[in-house]
Amino acid sequence: MIFPVSAETALRDIPGGAEQLHFVRPVKRKQVEAILQKCKGLERVSMSKSCMHRMPGKNLALLKNKGIRVESAKKAGRPISAPLEKMQHALEMRKDHQSLREIERVTGISKSTVHYLERYAQRSKVKNKGKVIYLK
Repeated sequence: MIFPVSAETALRDIPGGAEQLHFVRPVKRKQVEAILQKCKGLERVSMSKSCMHRMPGKNLALLKNKGIRVESAKKAGRPISAPLEKMQHALEMRKDHQSLREIERVTGISKSTVHYLERYAQRSKVKNKGKVIYLK
């Protein structure tokens, strides 16, 4: 999983074993150093194009010197607020040719959300316990 990081993100919210992070907003050098200290296995950092332009050059250089790949990534859209298990269950039911109304009744996920998940969703962002998590 890819964990989001912004200036307001507490260091305790970032798992120590994180291999990939996504910077939502530019962060200060102290925060970057603290993240590098905590996440020894960090391999890749992604951020939007505008965030990369606003991020101080010293921070980008620090990440690159530590051997971490810094890349631009577009992660637009609102995270899906249904739990991941329910989404998987709804999609499995849909593959078993269950009607949207039946899926809504069983899982509690609205018909339009199930239809969106089935047809269009890239499922790259999920909200879990009030926090956004980026999926690979």
